[in-house]
Order: sequence, then C-alpha cells, then structure tokens
Amino acid sequence: MKTALGTGRWWLWSALCVLLLALLGALVFLARAYEDQRLTSQLEHNAVDIVGEIRNGLALNALALQGLHESLPAQTAWRQSATALLLVHREIVRLEWRTADLQIRQAQVSPFLPQLFDFLPRSQAQPDVQQACANARRFHGPAYSTSYFLPLEEGRGQELMEMCLPLLREGREEGFLVATYGLSDMLSELIRPDTRRQRSIALTESDGARLSILGTVPREHGVIHAAHSLELPGSVYMLRVERARQLRGLLPDVLTSGVAVLALALVSMLALFAFDVRKRLHAEARLSEALAFRQAMEDSLLSGLRARDMRGRITYVNPAFCQLVGLPAEQLIGSSNPAPYWPADRVDEYLSRETLRHSGEIPARQGFEAEYLRPDGTRVPVLIVEAPLINEIGKQTGWMSAVVDLSAQRRVEEQSRASQERLQATARLAMAGEMASLISHELNQPLAAIASYASGTLNLLHEPELPLESLREDLETAIRRIADQAARAGRVIKSVSDLVRRRERSRSAVPVQELFDGIAPLVQLQARKSGIKVEWLVAPDCPPVWCDATMVEQVLLNLVRNGLQAMPTGDPPPASGLRTLQLHAAPAAGHEGSERRWVAFTITDHGKGLSDEVAKRLFTPFFTTRTEGMGLGLSLCRTVVEQHGGTLGYEHAEPRGTVFRFTLPAAP
Repeated sequence: MKTALGTGRWWLWSALCVLLLALLGALVFLARAYEDQRLTSQLEHNAVDIVGEIRNGLALNALALQGLHESLPAQTAWRQSATALLLVHREIVRLEWRTADLQIRQAQVSPFLPQLFDFLPRSQAQPDVQQACANARRFHGPAYSTSYFLPLEEGRGQELMEMCLPLLREGREEGFLVATYGLSDMLSELIRPDTRRQRSIALTESDGARLSILGTVPREHGVIHAAHSLELPGSVYMLRVERARQLRGLLPDVLTSGVAVLALALVSMLALFAFDVRKRLHAEARLSEALAFRQAMEDSLLSGLRARDMRGRITYVNPAFCQLVGLPAEQLIGSSNPAPYWPADRVDEYLSRETLRHSGEIPARQGFEAEYLRPDGTRVPVLIVEAPLINEIGKQTGWMSAVVDLSAQRRVEEQSRASQERLQATARLAMAGEMASLISHELNQPLAAIASYASGTLNLLHEPELPLESLREDLETAIRRIADQAARAGRVIKSVSDLVRRRERSRSAVPVQELFDGIAPLVQLQARKSGIKVEWLVAPDCPPVWCDATMVEQVLLNLVRNGLQAMPTGDPPPASGLRTLQLHAAPAAGHEGSERRWVAFTITDHGKGLSDEVAKRLFTPFFTTRTEGMGLGLSLCRTVVEQHGGTLGYEHAEPRGTVFRFTLPAAP
C-alpha cells in the first residue's frame, strides 16, 4: 500500500510540473505576442508622424518656392536666389522656371549634385513634368508626379519625383516652378534624426516595389514593420517603417513582473504542498520522538525546572534543580511549603511572597531573587522566573518555575569589581603619563621667566654706578614676579599630584565651583596652547554634590581634555566663534517617585562630532581613536559616575560637536 501511495504521489508531482511548465510557456508566448503588438502599434504611430513630417516639409518648400518667384521676378536675380534656396533645401536637386507651355526659362542644378543630369538629358523627364503641371493647373496648387528612375554612371541610379507649382500674378498664370526631388534626399532631410534612429524608413509603390530606403536594422531576430500611405496631390506612395525585434531574456520587460509573480505563486503552492506531504509522512516519527526529546532536553538544561500545583505542592523537578538544592527528586516531589530547601530565617518572607504572587498582586513572569539552603549548610543565590501553568483547555493547573544559579555570577561580579578598581588606578596613572609632556612644556614658561628675572636682578646688583636706593623699586618688581611664576608652577604640579595621588575614597559635600577650580589650571594650560576659550558656568541655585572629589575631578578632566582634542588647530576656524568649550552645572530633575536631588554636568565641544561606528564602541575599554591613547578614559568615567549612582551619556551638539552629560547626587 505504501508503494502504491508513493507511485500516486509521483504521478501527481509529474502532472503538477507539466502543468507549471505549460503555464509558464503560455505566459511567455502571450507576453511575446503582446510585446510585438505593442511595438507594432508604436511603429504605426511613428509612421503616421513621419508621413506628417514629410508632408509638412513639402508644404514649407512650396511656400519657399512661391516666395522665390514673388520676391525676384527678374530673370537675372532668379539664378542666385535659386542657388541659395538649393543650398538650404538639399532634398531638391533641380529647380526650373517654365513658361505656361512648359518651356524652360531658367534652370539651376543643386550645387551638391552638379552632374546629376549629365548621363541622361532632362528631356527624358518631360512626361513626368507634364503630368505634374497638368495636375497643378487642375488643383490650383502644387502637384507631384510619380517617381521615375534616373540612371547614373557605373550602374548606379536615383529615384526622382517632380513637383510643379503654378505661378499666378493678379489671377493670371505666368508659368510654373518645377522642383525635382530626390526620394533618398527627401527622406534624410525632411525626417528628424531622432525619429529615424534605430529604424529603417523606405518609400515604396502601392505594389510594394521599394523606391528609396533610409537606414538599416539588424535582422538576426526578425523585424517589426508598419506601413502608411503618403498621399500627395497627383501621386500616392507607401511609407514603410521597420524596427528590429529585441530579445530581452526569457520574458519581455513589460510583463516580467506579472509572469514572475505568477511563477512564484505556483512555486509557493508546490512548496506548501510538498511541506504538507512531508509533514504527513513524518507525523508518526515526530510524535514518537517528542517525549524522548523533551525528556532529554529537560535533563540537559543547566537551569532548574520546578512545577507546582495550585496548592503549592511540587509535581515535577528536573535533574538540574535537584543538583541545585542538593536533594533527590523523590524527596522533593509531593513536598509543600515551607519547602525543605528554604532557609529557616527567611521562611516567613517567602510565604508572604507566595501569597502575594498567587493573589495576583505581583505580575506573572516577573523574576525575583532568593536564597536556597543545601543540606551541607551552603546558601545558594538563585533567580526565579515563575509563570502560570496552563493546560490544553486554557485552565491554570499550577505554576512553572525556572531557577538559575547565581553563584558564578556573584563571583564574576566580585572579580569584576576588583578588576575595575585596579583599572581605575591604572587609568589614572596612564592619564598622568599622557599629560606629563604637556605639563613639562608648560612648566618651562614660568621657569624660564624665573630665570630671566633672577638674571636681571643679579645684573642690577652688580651695577657699581647705580645707587642701591634707586634700584629698590625694580628689585621689588622682579622678586614679586619671580614669586608669581613660582606659585604658578606650584599650582600646575599640585594639580597633577592631587590627581594621581592615591587617597582613601571618602565621599563628602563638595561645591561644584570647587570641582571646577581643581581642574582649572590643567585645563587652561591645554586650552591656551590650542587657542580655545573655556567657559565655566555654575547655576546660582546649584547645590553641592555628594561625591569623591578626586574621582569626579578625574571624570571632568578626562571629558574636558577629550573636548579640547576634538577641536584641533584651525577646526573650527577662529573666525567662526565656535572655538569654545563650555562646562555647565545645574540642578537636574530626579527620578520619578524619588525625592533625591541631582546635579547635571554638561561638557560641550564644537568638534566634528562622533560617527556612528565610533558611537557604538564609545565606552568600550581599550577602544580609542588616538594613536597615543589607551582607551580607558570614557570607560573609567562611566564607572565612576555609575558608582556614585548617576548616569553618563552623550548627544550631538548644534551646529556641530558633541555634548557629554552626567549626573551626580546632590549633598543631603
């Protein structure tokens, strides 16, 4: 029976594939037919437009010929004017001024084809001229003859057509103007270049005999053609326009989307059908493997699983939970509250929490931390996530808990805290090392001034001609400036010493202005060197902050130095007024529901700002965009701020630059 079922499905799949291929073939055929029809219709419109262009060109030529006769009746000037007209209208190969009985009074050949009628005399075209002029006299306007072939040397030739225009003056017929057109020249001159691009245009007789052709098209994949009659007074021609058929892949562009959507729909249907067949074939195997897989999955989990009924009795535990509490499954299943793994000193707390959770006052699936007690007396910190246990009819039958051992996480947190403390000390020393070269450069200025004043003082003291009383004022000034420069050098050194000196970390109420004053000497050194103006602003109602002053000064100094380095010399230019670094401190709003006050610090620079790639890794340790940096500054700043209970973040400044903002708790 299974073989018969498989054979039936094979025939079904074969029939579906054949149907799909037939449908796609029909779509391709219909698409090609539609595309050919669309191109043919477009080509027919082009043929109508080309006929209109030829008719308009011939009408304009007739007006120009009429104007030629009216403006220059004298025979002496006629030849010059005719030559000028032939130079402009290259489709006319000859002009003749004839009398009423068709005798030639004046004639002018196109300068582009001066020897056109040398091989065959002009008298051979007399019947065509007579036909055209007879029609012109009957139509009282320009008339055209049928085309005739003019043989040339070396077996060549050209199709010509005569146009006869009656000349009237005061209602009397004075004669005719006969213009001889070359059909090839007429096609090339009277049809616009953009109209004949990628097309072949031919003039034919009514029986299809080709008279003249303009342009060629490749015929490897066939051509599409359209024809339209060119009716002229006295003669009729057929205009045939051809265009190469273009192959664009398997489907024409106009129906590509429709065919693709239909094909995808059919393929999707077949895929869904195949999926359903495979699902039916493997249904029994999946059902038989489901229980074994579930059991193996629960046994391999590192998180503990515990199920309890509505009375709080344990109905299921997995091996990971048994290993977590140190008790076998037989002892745990069936036990109720208080659980055998609850510490005795926390039983009342856990019972109260169970009551609140079962009453619905605590949201379901909200995790909470607890401690379990093993038989050997070891306390295990755990994270418990509990959710209602719903059966197949939607009724709650108990509670399902996932229990995660937090012992390893606690150890990692302790190690991370110790590593962070060591990292802070290392970063502080690294920062001092980075600043050493700048400080040594700035100390040269006061030391050089001290040396200069001291040398000048000694020179004054060794002047024998000057009395000591007259030197008193100069000596006092020099000594006072020596003292000022020495104090300046001392302030620079003390700022660095306070920063890198290891202190006992104690928090106290520190005025914000005192924090700014602590870093001011070091900030001003680098700011003057870079030509940057530093603005310090403390809000009048700003309270003191509760912090470790040394660590907060380190945060401020690091953020300020980053802001100064973001504005190198010339960027932004001094004329822009943006070479400023702003340090602001003001009270900040506290967290919702909290009465604690906060102080917000903002450091704003006007550099190029942060790219998206740099912003993603901004606070990552050891990530830096400077070749001489260690990448610890911002990571240390965030750690210090968070240890104080605040937050550190950034945003883009306007019109350019970056704003770093962090909060610290106000002094109680």
